[in-house]
Amino acid sequence: MEGNQTQIEFILLGITDSPLAQTPLFMLFLLIYIVTLVGNFGIITLVWVSPSLHTPMYFFLTHFAFTDICYSTVISPRMLADLLAEDKTISFTGCMMQFLMFSFFAISECHLLAVMAYDRHVAICQPLLYVTIISSRVCWQLVASSYLFAFLSAIVYTWCVFGGSFCGPNRIDHFFCDVVPVLKLVCSDTYSSEMLIFAFVTINVVGMSIVILLSYISILCTVLRMCSAQSRARVFHTCASHLTAVSIYFGSAFFMYLQPSSNHRSLDKVASIFYAMVTPILNPFVYTLRNKEVKGALVKCRRRLFNSWQHRRVVSSRT
Repeated sequence: MEGNQTQIEFILLGITDSPLAQTPLFMLFLLIYIVTLVGNFGIITLVWVSPSLHTPMYFFLTHFAFTDICYSTVISPRMLADLLAEDKTISFTGCMMQFLMFSFFAISECHLLAVMAYDRHVAICQPLLYVTIISSRVCWQLVASSYLFAFLSAIVYTWCVFGGSFCGPNRIDHFFCDVVPVLKLVCSDTYSSEMLIFAFVTINVVGMSIVILLSYISILCTVLRMCSAQSRARVFHTCASHLTAVSIYFGSAFFMYLQPSSNHRSLDKVASIFYAMVTPILNPFVYTLRNKEVKGALVKCRRRLFNSWQHRRVVSSRT
């Protein structure tokens, strides 16, 4: 990267330039962000305090909730501030770091979705070998490899996007520093960078979606062989919920990153809102709150808190 590029400032045009829409959008996205934080922090806390949830599935869910919190936080606070601010400039370094962190957590989420699908595949298709295959050591290895590959991919993406020369317009037609709007501002040839980005996106998005698809096809075949209609209905219900969240996330990613840059239009912002804000708020409801084990853990925690409060009240009354 050229040294003088660190002095460049970009201007984020944001979601809309309509003054009448900015305040309602601010309130809406602020609510979405708060619910996202509360829901995902709630998952992490509930798993941590509930021994019954100390299983591989919920171990992966805590990391999934953590990435939801992080990549939503990389985008939302800045976007919320820009909705109400007149000065929407962001430095070259700030833009690059936002893109690097967002790429890291978004790719981590892709890999964790595949890990969670594989975990469900083993649990349903090979239940007798589940404890052996998905051991504590394997859990940490799967999560660590997800973060490692995401970090390496994010470095490559960032170098491809910000390694060129910026000598022309500095207005980014987006609400954060994403691949397509930033590459449009590069003065040098971006063909090789776009091809490298396309290759890594294919590995991450397409590769992980294939893993998820194969896992759920295997689950479906196993479920269809089950004798109990109740068991089939329960697994179908769970899989349908999971696949809904996966479809929203990967569908918007396919739309954004696996089409030629010349085809990108204003709908890019809508797709970005889906995977940057809508998916993180849906995941706590899809993966946990519709789960009987989580509901049972919530009841036990509420009961413990009530009993603890009652105990303190009795002690204080006696003193």
